[in-house]
Amino acid sequence: MSSTELRHTALDALHRSLGATMTDFAGWDMPLRYGSEREEHLAVRTKAGLFDLSHMGEIAVTGPEAAALLNFALVGNIASVGVGRARYTMICRTDGGILDDLIVYRLAEHEYLVVANAGNAQVVLDALVERGAGFDAEVRDDRDAYALIAVQGPESPGILAALTTADLDGLKYYAGLPGTVAGVPALIARTGYTGEDGFELFVKPEHAVALWRALTEAGEGVGLVPCGLSCRDTLRLEAGMPLYGHELSTSLTPFDAGLGRVVKFEKEGDFVGREALAAAAARAAQNPPRVLVGLVAEGRRVPRAGYPVVADGTVIGEVTSGAPSPTLGRPVAMAYVDATHAAPGTAGVGVDIRGSHEPYEVVALPFYRRQK
Repeated sequence: MSSTELRHTALDALHRSLGATMTDFAGWDMPLRYGSEREEHLAVRTKAGLFDLSHMGEIAVTGPEAAALLNFALVGNIASVGVGRARYTMICRTDGGILDDLIVYRLAEHEYLVVANAGNAQVVLDALVERGAGFDAEVRDDRDAYALIAVQGPESPGILAALTTADLDGLKYYAGLPGTVAGVPALIARTGYTGEDGFELFVKPEHAVALWRALTEAGEGVGLVPCGLSCRDTLRLEAGMPLYGHELSTSLTPFDAGLGRVVKFEKEGDFVGREALAAAAARAAQNPPRVLVGLVAEGRRVPRAGYPVVADGTVIGEVTSGAPSPTLGRPVAMAYVDATHAAPGTAGVGVDIRGSHEPYEVVALPFYRRQK
């Protein structure tokens, strides 16, 4: 395969039959939108949306020392994750820089599924293989073994319940259980990236089309619509969820990103980046780094990643993500700003949009939080 040839998910032909606008995302040809991004976004907030996430990178880690390997390779305490549960964590370089943020599912006593971002999957795989040397465990590239379909939104439990006998009521947030959905064997996980209740279904690629169609049919009466990556981005932005390459990067430690809580120094044994991260934690305690905040526009101009955040004519930070918010009806952004300007309601903060300093309100993240 040439380096320029895009990878296609098992649902590629189906997306095209639905009239999707396709885009190159991390080397995959993915649906950006099917119709109106705003309508897809609002469907997830009020009803339900269906996503193809088969571009995500699945890596299996198995064997007697799988937990020990992951505890060494990642910053979280993976050994303490119960069977059937999942944990948000990160993999860092020796200097503490973030290589990727991950979700790790514990499928069995000695079996884990690590899910990496599409653009970082190979980097994460290579790091786990290298860090796994000397452990009695196997690291396996399972990217071709799975299709991943997500159903997200307040109607998603009812839609899925119509297709499975699995105990969805008993399935907690950040948990997963094996089951059958519409006759298809699946790992059913209560995880997502939208700020809504929802599920992610890991299935064999050959079962993806049948599952998508069954979910579409089950959701017809309650407003389920297919959703592309564009509304996934505005949904996660409203929910204050970081995106690798925007809020997270190798130039930031978890402490710089305000996510130091994912680093578990109390776990047994050494882990990659421990020394650098301990120093980063101490620095952050003494001299707070720039803080990730929310910004809400007073006007209509949309801030984009990389735009300077200003106060009194001085640059005090930088926008990491920005977009119109369909839920708030105004442009919003996440930005790293100096700690002195990070308090909600701080006056005089603006964003430099092509030379014009547009006024913005500093708010606490997230912009949106669903009603439980």
